[in-house]
Amino acid sequence: MSTQPAPAPLLIACALGIEHLALRAGDRGGAGGPVTLLRTGMGPRAAERSVTRMLADPDWSGAAVLATGFCAGLAPGMHPGDLVVAEETRDPDGTVPCVGTDLLVKELGRAVPGRTVHTGPVTGSDHVVRGHERSDLLATGAIAVDMESAATLLSAVRTGARPVAAVRVVVDAPEHELVRIGTVRGGISAFRVLRAVLPAFFEWHRSLLLPRR
Repeated sequence: MSTQPAPAPLLIACALGIEHLALRAGDRGGAGGPVTLLRTGMGPRAAERSVTRMLADPDWSGAAVLATGFCAGLAPGMHPGDLVVAEETRDPDGTVPCVGTDLLVKELGRAVPGRTVHTGPVTGSDHVVRGHERSDLLATGAIAVDMESAATLLSAVRTGARPVAAVRVVVDAPEHELVRIGTVRGGISAFRVLRAVLPAFFEWHRSLLLPRR
């Protein structure tokens, strides 16, 4: 009698303690396979080290990887609590196309109804982006910036072929710059949205496990 192969695990990576707290507080039911929440630490190098080390574990070597957490929106009209689904992530080290973006947009609409979901390139930075740097990055075609998504996904695909995606919650935007996450209304709004997104991530993961026609 043949046995079904174990489902591929899902690695959800974030950088900050407050992001990890929001995700841990979310609904963990409905996962299609093993799931772990990895707090990488802040910045691209920390993300690279943490993800590479995690995927070196044979139990996680075949994992799908999803980068998440907060981001800075670059486009006019973005607001704290908006969602960003990356079509690709990019930084000076490389560009990584994302998988299943349409499904993520649909499932995020179900998980967090009423929230605006933006799609487009997400760019990486090694520092917090302010002022004129936003407009410079927007001119490249990017719609959002954070410090870890690009490094997370690039590290993931360098260790082996796998599905990857990035979903970020806007915590500040050109008209809504924040000083400290969690101390103002925008940060609290973003926290609540991040706490609600896990069901969408699980549906994305489940779709990867379905047989291909």
